[in-house]
Amino acid sequence: MSTGAIVLAAGHGTRMRSALPKVLHPLAGRPMIAWVMAALADIPAPRCVVVVGPEGEAVPGVIPDGARVAVQEERLGTGHATQVGLAALPAEVTTVVVACGDTPLLRPGLIRALVEEHERGGCAATMVTAILDDAAAYGRVVRDAAGLVVRVVEARDASPSELAIPEINAGLYAFDRRALDAALAGVGRDNAQGEVYLPDALPLLGGPVAALVSPDADVVHGVNTRVDLAECEAVLQDRLRRELMLGGVTMPDPTRVWVDAGVTVGQDTVLWPGTMLRGGTRVGAGCEIGPDAVLADTVVEDGARLVSVHAHSARVGPGCQVGPFAYLRPGTVLAEGAKVGTYVETKNAEIGPGAKVPHLSYMGDVSIGAGSNIGAGNITGNYDGFRKHRTEIGAGVKTGSDCVFVAPVRVGDGAMTGAGSIITGDVPDGALGIARARQSNIEGFSAKAAARAARAATGHDAGA
Repeated sequence: MSTGAIVLAAGHGTRMRSALPKVLHPLAGRPMIAWVMAALADIPAPRCVVVVGPEGEAVPGVIPDGARVAVQEERLGTGHATQVGLAALPAEVTTVVVACGDTPLLRPGLIRALVEEHERGGCAATMVTAILDDAAAYGRVVRDAAGLVVRVVEARDASPSELAIPEINAGLYAFDRRALDAALAGVGRDNAQGEVYLPDALPLLGGPVAALVSPDADVVHGVNTRVDLAECEAVLQDRLRRELMLGGVTMPDPTRVWVDAGVTVGQDTVLWPGTMLRGGTRVGAGCEIGPDAVLADTVVEDGARLVSVHAHSARVGPGCQVGPFAYLRPGTVLAEGAKVGTYVETKNAEIGPGAKVPHLSYMGDVSIGAGSNIGAGNITGNYDGFRKHRTEIGAGVKTGSDCVFVAPVRVGDGAMTGAGSIITGDVPDGALGIARARQSNIEGFSAKAAARAARAATGHDAGA
């Protein structure tokens, strides 16, 4: 028996009030539909069909390679969209899982349980249901005395007694393909929306319909508005944080930590409040991140400590210290034990083992050797108005405060620069580079200036 899947993702998403197709709105760093496809991961991608609307040209870029895309040119309801998907499924598929592209809380385990229940029961269809205290606008599941499903009635078409039913349709099914194909051909459009409803095919399947009640009611939560989107984000964040904590990560206040799917964090790392880990960020073991740290696509190795840091596409080596109030821009690489301190910005910077940029500096397009110490207020002048140039600072260098390195320039190993210098030429190994005007002192200047000001105020300084 071959299992395939159809994902219904052609809806307008009008209530989202967005130019972006609904299923592409992000949740925990992934497009919504990517969560649904992840739940279907046990089904080979070539046997999955995503049904999109005419505006869904961006959807293929966010689904697994090999998955098929079918376009529902005219939106005539979920049953019609399923027909479009069936036409694109490989011929060998006999069991068809149908899921909605706007239900991002589905889990792979539920899909597996559904397929197993369907194949074990031998029914024409098996559907997932849930019991809700407030069934609201969900379709109600009507069962017979034997517990089999008779029909699903949409809330807008339900009678008062049907609206009182707490069991609702989760919008997730497993069908016998031939029975589904035949049943959909007989479904009419005599309903409030004038559409072909997929649940209306259930009584026409020619065989029993079983129901699998999900123990997790969250799985039925669909997204129709930005409010729904935020509610699903909260559930996903709870899942992701719980998984990290069970893996050995400490979060003193989990509600103030935000992580994207795919982020990894090592054992005994502490994520303090205000931490956001985004994209492909990887954090090692024994680290402290935060408070107030935002890391995107950044690698942090074991034992590093980052406080009040923004980092994007950077790499922080083992035992490094960063922050507070530091900004690591793309291309920043900190070797073991390096330090980037308060109000420091780096970009395309290689900072060697044990090197320090403690405070108030901009280091862009620069290499800094092992053990060097960059004084306060240092700047690499890396842009000449047309091109970027690189500064090379050797090992064991000590730079004075308020220095500017006008690239391209090299400061040799063990060299020093005087405070306030504008370095425009190379400094040899072990040399002292000073580039500033010589100081002059004018004796008695303050008294003379005060006397001149007093004469001017009384009018006695004319022509003086």
